[in-house]
Amino acid sequence: MKRVREIEFFKNIREIRECEFGVFYFFDGLVISEINEGVIFNWTMAKKVIDIAYEILGRERRIAYISNRVNQYSVVPADWIKFYTNRHELEFYSVVAYNKMGLSSIILEKMFFRNSIRQFSDLETAVKWSLSKIEAEKEPA
Repeated sequence: MKRVREIEFFKNIREIRECEFGVFYFFDGLVISEINEGVIFNWTMAKKVIDIAYEILGRERRIAYISNRVNQYSVVPADWIKFYTNRHELEFYSVVAYNKMGLSSIILEKMFFRNSIRQFSDLETAVKWSLSKIEAEKEPA
C-alpha cells in the first residue's frame, strides 16, 4: 500500500489541498485522492473537490481521477447521478484498492457511474494508465 507522497511521480505535484474529509493531490490533468478513514463520501464533498479542481486545473480539459483507497471509507454511489445532473464529466476514473473490501465497494459504484471504472492494486500502475489516457487525449485525431 503506497501513499501519493511515497511514489516517484509525486515530484510532479502542482498543488495539494487538504479537506476535512481527505487529501487531494493535483498534477497536470490528474487528481489523486486519499479519503480519510471512516468517511462517507457524498455529493457535498465531491462538489467541493470539483470546484477546487476547476480552480487549479481549469474547466476546459479532461481530467483523470484516481481514488487511492489507503483508508476504509464509503462512497454514496447514488450521488453519481448528482454529478451528471450538474453536467460534470469524468472520462478516466480508476480506483486503487488494497483489499477485498475496497474492491467490493467498486461493484456498487459501477452501477451508477456512466463510464468504466478501472481497478488497480498498485498506485504507480494506476498513474501510468491515467497519464497514458491523458496523453492520448492530447493527440490530434
